[in-house]
Amino acid sequence: MHGLDDNRLLIGSLKLRQKKYFKIFVLVVLIFFNFRYETPLHSSEASLLSQENHNKQSFVSKALNISGDAVVTIETQRQVLSSSEGVFPPGILNDRYFERFFGLRGLQVPRSRIEKGQGSGVIFSKKGLVLTNAHVIEKTDQLIVGLSDGRRVLGNVVGEDSLTDLAVIKLKAKGPWPTAQLGNSDNLKVGDWAIAVGNPFGLENTVTLGIISNLNRDVAQLGISDKRIDLIQTDAAINPGNSGGPLLNSVGEVIGINTLVRSGPGAGLGFAIPINRARKIAKDLITSGRAKHPMIGVTLSSNIKQKSNFLSQTEDGAIIKYLMPNGPAEKGGLKVNDLIISINNEKISTPADVVKKINKNNLQSALRIKILRENIESIKLIKPVDIYNLQI
Repeated sequence: MHGLDDNRLLIGSLKLRQKKYFKIFVLVVLIFFNFRYETPLHSSEASLLSQENHNKQSFVSKALNISGDAVVTIETQRQVLSSSEGVFPPGILNDRYFERFFGLRGLQVPRSRIEKGQGSGVIFSKKGLVLTNAHVIEKTDQLIVGLSDGRRVLGNVVGEDSLTDLAVIKLKAKGPWPTAQLGNSDNLKVGDWAIAVGNPFGLENTVTLGIISNLNRDVAQLGISDKRIDLIQTDAAINPGNSGGPLLNSVGEVIGINTLVRSGPGAGLGFAIPINRARKIAKDLITSGRAKHPMIGVTLSSNIKQKSNFLSQTEDGAIIKYLMPNGPAEKGGLKVNDLIISINNEKISTPADVVKKINKNNLQSALRIKILRENIESIKLIKPVDIYNLQI
């Protein structure tokens, strides 16, 4: 009897184990199929997730995806002579007669040294052309351009223009090159987003955010008299080393080339050269190595108190305060105290409007300038000349 009972217990135990293993087997199968068919997303689901993550990106990140890779670091080197080398003729301090006469025995003449500088730039052409500031590459003996992917290549100066503080560099290597998208600075409005990208203090790929604070800011208002540019003003932080880097709009288009900063109590003010102006100068530099600057030879004012007593009514415009002798304006019949109210049938409100219209004009065509003189309107045809061809 005991043997029979033992067999029954053994069989029962085996059945229980079979049920247990069967349940485990079923559980493993269910887990496998659950991971196999439920964990991976269908292509449509993956696309939706990717889109969701993309939507979570800030507009700044999206803008940088468009043009960020085209921002470069520009390292410059130039040989600088010491002050003593400039005071005395070369080698004279080592002359034994000079030494006996002046008692300069043992004087060590300082040698020339290498001065290094750094700025920023932006690649704007598939041909490896870079826009930057003229002051970044001024008097440089060697240019090394650092790209966002880690490449470092030599560069040549194609041309530079001190009046607008712009320069074009050609990369001396084979591409492909990341290229920024250029926008239209004429469409800017005060309050638009502004993204400054560059390498301030050698800190590569630094991004700051602000807004367009003002447009058509006359560079003369900043105490700079040797430039011919109207600037975009922004509160996006621009620091030393940012010079030459791009100012982007909210969709990643280049709207300006960062050029200078004015610091003061409370906050700093950044300024950029409008890209439409930079594009035109760059074209001149690439074509001929020199920029063209149309001028008619006048100094203007918009101060209503300085307008002529001949004017019996208040009007917008720009009043002529000075005429260059034998300049285009004087030859064309303009006079001091004339009020310019339109050029080529477009209204003039400020002197900056006059400069902008002249800069846009072809040197081969005359400007149709409407003036108000002693309450009488008249039209004068004035043909601008290149500033470098003005005979003073």
